[in-house]
Amino acid sequence: MTEAGKLWLPKVGEVKVKWSRSLPSTPSTVTVIKDAAGRYFASFVVETDDEPLPETTTDVGIDLGLGHFAVLSDGTKVTNPKSLRRAEKKLRKTQKALSRKQEGSNNWAKARVKVARAHARVADGRREFHHQLSTTIIRDNQAVYVEDLCVKGLGRTKLARSVHDAGWSAFVHMLDYEAQRYGRTFLKVDRFLPSSQTCSVCWVVDGPKPLNVRTWTCAGCDTEHDRDVNTSRVVLAAGRKPAREREAES
Repeated sequence: MTEAGKLWLPKVGEVKVKWSRSLPSTPSTVTVIKDAAGRYFASFVVETDDEPLPETTTDVGIDLGLGHFAVLSDGTKVTNPKSLRRAEKKLRKTQKALSRKQEGSNNWAKARVKVARAHARVADGRREFHHQLSTTIIRDNQAVYVEDLCVKGLGRTKLARSVHDAGWSAFVHMLDYEAQRYGRTFLKVDRFLPSSQTCSVCWVVDGPKPLNVRTWTCAGCDTEHDRDVNTSRVVLAAGRKPAREREAES
């Protein structure tokens, strides 16, 4: 990085760039990458000293879904941005324009880049949403628990498009590495846990419920539950159990 804020590359010289963040130390190497949308990115190798965040006394269970992207055990509901759904009209337009071009021609190449850029904007928006949400959750909680969803299996159902649009796997991966980086606890609970069937008050397993049932009343204690909030609280309890067992052993 030069004094003028530009990037200096060997055999190239100074290059004007838009910095996403300041570098924590002098980079040892830099790699320039060109993506399908024709954009160039500089990737640096730097030394960092990650400092754990101050400890908190809170922990949280997370229920990932499609109506709401995430519902937390404290009752917080995070709206699903549906990045792909919102961009469908523009994506169809660019894809149709590409299909009308002769493959291999200059116009076809330009149209292909437009399609790639439209998809890149969707992916960038989704990634930014995941990053901001995961950072907030990790910063505010000492321990984070999430259900180990079978995303590959759900990707073969009629909900496949919505599941891929949500990007649960990428979000969970962000939670995992940020927890490691900042000294937090992260745990996936058993995917076969009947979280949507179990009462978080009396722990009676009330049986399966269709997806259109968003509230239900427990047959054991007559507590009325919001389906998603209750599920996140069951996930929280399941995540806490291994921690309690480790404490008992020590």
